[in-house]
Amino acid sequence: MAKLMRYAGQAVFYALFLLVVGYFSTSPAYVHMPPEQALIKLSFSHAGQPAQPCRPRTPEELAKLPPNMRAPLECGRERSPVLIELELDGKPLYRAELAPSGLKHDGMSTLYRRFPVAAGTHRLAARLKDDVKGLTNAAGAGRAGAAQVALPDYNYAQQAEVTLASGQVFVVDFDARKGGFVFK
Repeated sequence: MAKLMRYAGQAVFYALFLLVVGYFSTSPAYVHMPPEQALIKLSFSHAGQPAQPCRPRTPEELAKLPPNMRAPLECGRERSPVLIELELDGKPLYRAELAPSGLKHDGMSTLYRRFPVAAGTHRLAARLKDDVKGLTNAAGAGRAGAAQVALPDYNYAQQAEVTLASGQVFVVDFDARKGGFVFK
């Protein structure tokens, strides 16, 4: 009799577990994006220009080096930060200074951001500057509490009028080999 009660108790608990799993597999209904909204994704990896120009080595410096290391130019590894700006209908959507990755600050500056926006026709502008020699905190506007500073001319810029459907995901990518920003 005790064995039968144990099996009956197990069956009741399994049934309750299946009911809970069954309910939460269909409810509450998942809404990916609210109606009448679209999503803009800004994503890229880009290495800024070298932070310091290469300098020629003197004959004395070259003589001190082993023969296999006698490169006539000495170039630093550090890269410039990347300034990025994204505007929607003439208003800033995102603005930041992205530091290069790596222990020696010699890697790529990487970004991935999502911006929910109202569906419809919009004017989208993207700008990037990857050579910020001589500037200090030039993109301070992207940081909380920083003062607004006039941004320099950008190396890459693209504008487009885009029509975003409800639920559409619009990607803004950057590829220097393709000439700059890619809207898709």
